[in-house]
Amino acid sequence: MGIHIGFIGCGKMGQAILTGLLSKRNIDKSQIRVSAKTETTLSKVKEIFGVQTTTNNRDIGKWADILVIAVKPNLHKEIIEEIRTEISPNTIVVTIAAGITLQFLEQSFGMPVKAVRAMPNTPSLVGEGITALCFHDLVLKDEREQVSNIFESLGQVEEFPEMLMNSVPAISGSSPAYVYMMIESLADGAVMQGIARDKAYRMAAQAVLGAAKMVLETGLHPGVLKDQVCTPGGATIEAVAALEKTGFRSSILSAMESCTEKVIKLTENE
Repeated sequence: MGIHIGFIGCGKMGQAILTGLLSKRNIDKSQIRVSAKTETTLSKVKEIFGVQTTTNNRDIGKWADILVIAVKPNLHKEIIEEIRTEISPNTIVVTIAAGITLQFLEQSFGMPVKAVRAMPNTPSLVGEGITALCFHDLVLKDEREQVSNIFESLGQVEEFPEMLMNSVPAISGSSPAYVYMMIESLADGAVMQGIARDKAYRMAAQAVLGAAKMVLETGLHPGVLKDQVCTPGGATIEAVAALEKTGFRSSILSAMESCTEKVIKLTENE
């Protein structure tokens, strides 16, 4: 990939992308430049990654072939106003913020833009992420592959039409929080029964990791895998029945609905 990749903003997710690019892809440090608002952030990025940095967003916009806007949603309009005359018609503009639509990007730039919506999740920080990608029609096949290649350095990638992007946070972006709550609850239950806290967290987290890997690697339906654990008259089916009585599944569905409703509101207020 002999392309220039520019970042405007470089918080945790931006740094996760940099880590993936430099460790798992054939990318030279000279192909990456970063701008940020504070010298503190830039000093940290330069020290960790050894890439060129600047406080001048216009310079990044002019230089980049792929421009990753890695700032909060409410800062997009200000950033775009600053750089919109600097980018070329061939610049691929990627946003990683929830609620920023392709239409918003095009209207903000005031011209047709090769825009991409990317929604990575926090497990990307440890290379086990899942990123949803949505491409503007102007983005060509080889350009889509270039963008996908960037985010595949963080884990897995799935492509979606924009009509489904508001549903993505509930299943991948916010869902790690649900899982962390489950792990915490499992550990609390173990502590109640006398298991040490540190061991409880490790065992609960590993059980969740292993169960997820079983789904991904066996290709079996989760219900089939659940049935394989539930022996007739055994302890697991008793636990499953208790979860069903207290609305385990319905509470997750309700949480996902609430999440999506909030995302839609954010999109409407962009």
